[in-house]
Amino acid sequence: MTLMNKKKAEPIVALDIGTTKVCVLVGRKNEYGKLEILGIGKVESEGVLRGIVSNIDKTVKAISDAIDIAERTSKLEIKGVHAGIAGQHIKSLQHRGILTRDSAHNEISEEDVDKLIKDMNKLVLPPGDKILHIIPQEFTVDHEEGITDPIGMSGVRLEANFHIITGQISASNNILRCIDRVGLVASDMTLEPIASAEAVLSDQEKEAGVALVDIGGGTTDVTIFQEGIIRHTAVIPFGGNVITKDIKEGCVVMNDQAEKLKVKFGCALADEIVDNRIITISGLKGRDPKEISEKNLARIIQARLEEIFDYVLWEIRRSGFERKLIAGIVLTGGGSLLKHIDLLVEYHTGLPARLGLPVEHLAHGYEEQLSSPIFATAIGLLLNGINLQEQRASLTKEVMDIDDDEDPMDGPYDEHNTDSWYNKLFIKTKEFFEASPDPDLR
Repeated sequence: MTLMNKKKAEPIVALDIGTTKVCVLVGRKNEYGKLEILGIGKVESEGVLRGIVSNIDKTVKAISDAIDIAERTSKLEIKGVHAGIAGQHIKSLQHRGILTRDSAHNEISEEDVDKLIKDMNKLVLPPGDKILHIIPQEFTVDHEEGITDPIGMSGVRLEANFHIITGQISASNNILRCIDRVGLVASDMTLEPIASAEAVLSDQEKEAGVALVDIGGGTTDVTIFQEGIIRHTAVIPFGGNVITKDIKEGCVVMNDQAEKLKVKFGCALADEIVDNRIITISGLKGRDPKEISEKNLARIIQARLEEIFDYVLWEIRRSGFERKLIAGIVLTGGGSLLKHIDLLVEYHTGLPARLGLPVEHLAHGYEEQLSSPIFATAIGLLLNGINLQEQRASLTKEVMDIDDDEDPMDGPYDEHNTDSWYNKLFIKTKEFFEASPDPDLR
């Protein structure tokens, strides 16, 4: 009964702006800590090319339509969203930071780590780029390496390796402009491959070593984890749309017919086609129908997928973790729905592969469509939004606890008292947002 009476958290809204679809999910954590989906809005996307907004008006309309559907299904008014960002402009780099402390006797505090992270924002980037995420990897305290959490240790010299993800300012500004024109506020912006990883990867896989390959409509995103840490991120400018284009040209059909062929009859491995059925497509304006064999269709799809996974394998080798991926490859995104794609990946890369379905965090009784890899990014954005909500709640509680420990004669609020509860909350909130690596979103 205690669980049932526990107050539920405020709903969170995730916005996934993709090349083929715009998806809005409304959800919250239920009393059992599982993700409860309250509303879904999904429409076709026309104004996005390879993950980048190419037409503001079309994207605004798609977002507005998806929001309307989500509001109707959830019976809630949407005001703010947790958005994702992706595209071929995303780059990553490794950097090392060093902090020399005043005393070796004082323990290393959270403030010391925060200072090291803030220093990364001073990096000189190519014109037009900005930092999206700063991810600490290992720390070194007085030449002792391989430390994952240095807080509480003693030492003078604190060093850290950082994985820094950057993107074009114009790309993120266009997303923010679209959200603003719909009348919404962007609460934060997360790299979509990181969100997808949150939805489909287990902690055990991240610890063992795994490469998440998210095959979207316009791009294929690669994210490598090892020892629970993001080690490498990359964006390959090929996705499901290129496969559709190959089918269109190889079978000499219309684009929408090629997409239907891919979705309904597509297979990633031609050797797995035994029956070799003949698919008949109606001709244009009374012309004779066109016949295509299922095996030939699979050959076209397989050729392009092998090219994509040549790039994936190159990124894995470039990261230096090729022999450390015990959990192999996890496939997600709409492109992973092709039959036998996991077998193709295993044959082509020599690594074990599985399909990543975003159902692990969902509450019982979720809609069947949510079990599709298509929703992996949106569900991951929801989870990140909920984590942020909980961080802010704990921040407020921390300030309240500090205030409770003080002299009650100070009163709940005094505008002339700089240590008052209000000012502490302001200072803490200011520190929280200043710690964000993305100053444009404050």
